[in-house]
Amino acid sequence: MTLKSSGNPPRRRRFRRFFGSLGPGLITGAADDDPSGISTYSIAGARFGYAPLWTALFSFPLMAAVQLMCARLGLVTGLGLAGVIRRRYPPWVLWSACALLVIANTINIAADLSGMAEATALVTKLPGALFLPVYASVIIGALVWTSYRTIARMFKWLTLVLGAYVLTAFLTSVDWHTAFQMTLLPHLEFTRDFLAVLVGVFGTTISPYLFFWQAAEEVEEESAMGRNFRERQGATSDELRACRTDVVTGMFISNVIMYFIILTTAATLHTRGPSYITTAREAAEALSPLAGRAAYSLFTLGIIGTGMLAVPVLAGSCAYAVAEAARWRHRSLASRPRRARKFYAVIAVAVLLGLTLDFAGFNAIRLLFIAAVINGILAPPLVLIVVLLTSDRRVMGDAVNPQLLSWLGWATFSTMTAAACGLVIGGWG
Repeated sequence: MTLKSSGNPPRRRRFRRFFGSLGPGLITGAADDDPSGISTYSIAGARFGYAPLWTALFSFPLMAAVQLMCARLGLVTGLGLAGVIRRRYPPWVLWSACALLVIANTINIAADLSGMAEATALVTKLPGALFLPVYASVIIGALVWTSYRTIARMFKWLTLVLGAYVLTAFLTSVDWHTAFQMTLLPHLEFTRDFLAVLVGVFGTTISPYLFFWQAAEEVEEESAMGRNFRERQGATSDELRACRTDVVTGMFISNVIMYFIILTTAATLHTRGPSYITTAREAAEALSPLAGRAAYSLFTLGIIGTGMLAVPVLAGSCAYAVAEAARWRHRSLASRPRRARKFYAVIAVAVLLGLTLDFAGFNAIRLLFIAAVINGILAPPLVLIVVLLTSDRRVMGDAVNPQLLSWLGWATFSTMTAAACGLVIGGWG
């Protein structure tokens, strides 16, 4: 008699294998839905209803393509994005790219810290300014004395709160016919407000800091396996396939959350009349149909969780870029602070500069939106560099971009450039 295996059913094993293979792409996707992203998507839904829903469907292949290019770049070259730029282009291109990154990231850090503080003030009834130095100190201390992986393990579960937007959408009176129509048929308004929202949505979805982070994390993954620089160079077809699965999955999850935040705020906040969200309280009210009085607490947990994932990524990508550009020997979050003092100093300075901006008196929600718009304006030249590098055989060898990936890369550059130009020409303020 043959006994049945007591192991897991094949389907369950495949499921576990699939999620077990996910790494940097999944973390990058989670970090993309940061407080700036949540606020920008909420503003889009509250102001324009279902009209911006098409951006989630449209941006997914563009976002996935750029992040996949960055991941392949790190896998094949064994270097982060700044390291490859340093080897391929003159110093002015390298340091211009780093400058764009640092400017965008500093503003984004300020916005995320401010959003976390205001959301916390919403439930504690204490002034938000009290929490700004607390969050900044916790993040710097955690990165210096533990690791980003530890932070990710601790706070990634809080990002599951964003699933509340998905549930809320099915508990409200969504006009599904209009929603699907707006999802499949792009709607454009050539007004200052709509273009600002459009650039903000693209900017917070396809953000410069994610380019540097994705490439650097692929290198970190290989370094953690004990591979030196020579061993990291090159990538097998299996590694490139696994990388594609990881990145596309992470970006898909990120865009699903984006879609439902816009949908939920359109169905709950926009129905009262088109309006700009100006406070955390107003943004949190989108979750009231699901959570009632607990909506503010639910919103706050989501903002804190995504902020604790995103701010270290923002500061870390600054440190990776500057360290590679300056050829510092120790330039990794896996390095001990004593051996990588300059690397960790960049992280601390980036967070502290963001903290300084927070005390300039900006409205938290508006600052979160401004950060997204600035990312949208500064991203196109960095997208161009990524496309050129990953299409260059001198950099990638036989692993240059497949034709479809190149087309999507150029489409991303063209779309973001057109949106940014439209906003700048039309004026925004």
